Amino acid sequence: MTILNRIATLALGATAMYYFDPQSGRRRRALLCDQLTSLRNDAMDCMLADGKRATDHVRGYTAAARRGMGLSDPDSDRQLEERVRAQLGRLVSHPGAITVTAHAGDVTLSGQILAAEHQTLLSAVRAMAGVNRVDDRLQAHESPGNIPELQGGSPS
Repeated sequence: MTILNRIATLALGATAMYYFDPQSGRRRRALLCDQLTSLRNDAMDCMLADGKRATDHVRGYTAAARRGMGLSDPDSDRQLEERVRAQLGRLVSHPGAITVTAHAGDVTLSGQILAAEHQTLLSAVRAMAGVNRVDDRLQAHESPGNIPELQGGSPS
C-alpha cells in the first residue's frame, strides 16, 4: 500500500467515526443531510435563474432581429398602448382622464389634462420606444374646476 492509500483509508475511518459516533453521530448526520439539501436547492435555484436569463436574452435578440427586419407582432399596438398607460400614473395626476390608442406606432392621446402636466406627458410619450408620432387631442385646463375627470370623479 502506498502512502496516499494509507492517508485516504485513515481519512475515511476518521469520517466514519465522526458520523457514526453513538452520542453525536445522529445529529451530525442530520446536519450533513440538511446542508446537502440546502446546497442542492441553491444549485437548482441558480440553474433555473440562469435558464430564465438565457431565455430572456434569446427573446430580446429575437425581438430586436424582428424589428430590424421590419416585422412586428400583431399585438404591438396593444402593447404600446399598455406601455403608455403604465407611464400615465407616473406622469399625470389624473391618468384615468386620458384615453390612449395606438396604430402602427402612432399614439393618440385624448381626454382632459391639467396644463402644467401637458408638455411633460407629450415629451415622455414621444421618447418611449416604439412611438413614431403623437397625436395630441388632449384638452388642457389650468385647474380642475368643474371637470369631473380632473377631480377624481368618473367621466360622464
